[in-house]
Amino acid sequence: MNNTKVASSAPKRRRAASLDKRKAKAGWVFVAPFVIGFILIYLPIIVDSIKFSFCEIQTIINPMGGSGGYSLTFVGLENYKAALFEDADYVKTLISGIQQLILEVPSIIIFSLFIAVLLNDKIAGRAAFRAILFVPVILSTGLIESIDASNNLMEFMDASEGGINDGTGQSTAAQLSAAIDLEALFANMKIGTELVQYVASAVDSISDIVSRSGVQILIFLAGLQSISPAIYESCRMDGATTWETFWKITFPMISPMILVNAVYTIIDAFTSESNQVMQLIDSVYGQPGGNVLSAAMSWMYFLVVILILAAVSGIMSAFVFYQRRD
Repeated sequence: MNNTKVASSAPKRRRAASLDKRKAKAGWVFVAPFVIGFILIYLPIIVDSIKFSFCEIQTIINPMGGSGGYSLTFVGLENYKAALFEDADYVKTLISGIQQLILEVPSIIIFSLFIAVLLNDKIAGRAAFRAILFVPVILSTGLIESIDASNNLMEFMDASEGGINDGTGQSTAAQLSAAIDLEALFANMKIGTELVQYVASAVDSISDIVSRSGVQILIFLAGLQSISPAIYESCRMDGATTWETFWKITFPMISPMILVNAVYTIIDAFTSESNQVMQLIDSVYGQPGGNVLSAAMSWMYFLVVILILAAVSGIMSAFVFYQRRD
């Protein structure tokens, strides 16, 4: 009897293995256009960029008129040294960008999680609220972003770094922060001035936080909806409060989404066109002979981003809870 069972289970294992292979092949078919495009288009550009960062470029003059191309002379780490020690703005702008990142990422993730928890409840107009919160993501990409860049109304709104300038010289967000008077609010709570400044800065940049939280809200919503309602039902039967349910059930089970959103937000912040370092690299590229220097700046910037992502992923992965589905 035992031999019969073993023999009958072997074809099932083979069928399961063949199904996995078919799924793997189907996956490669879907990613094949990206892989082919990366190899044929992006990979040569990346190789040229690395080569430019270690070289000095010289334009070859065509005797018949016009440009005759360029020649590269290997100079080692000279471009990297120039970016770090000779350029007066690169290191300062890079440090400022990292400090801004420390402010933005927690604010965006906390706001996104808060809104996602609200939208996950059964409330009237839930679909409309989801669409409204995702509209800024659509408006900040592609052609619409280019149109807004030359829009006088958008320049007027951004004049005060945080909202609409009503002629008083302050943005609406700054006026809101002043009206609340956060320092007076936290004065009797024995809260440090650093936390007060952090909250005040978050309030001042609330419009930017809302406009950059659409994707994160959707990711959190997907994670919240994947939690079985039976778990919440058992918590209510055991007498757990909503606060206890959130910290004991909801928060651990969406911790993988928190890690995903943290990585996404960091990459989005570092690669945004409004990023100070990106703007500096773009301005250096437009200068005569600045393409090799900007290439060196870009690769150092890339390494900084990778190190920050590795640090954040390593630290947060230690606290991420993965539900086993055995």
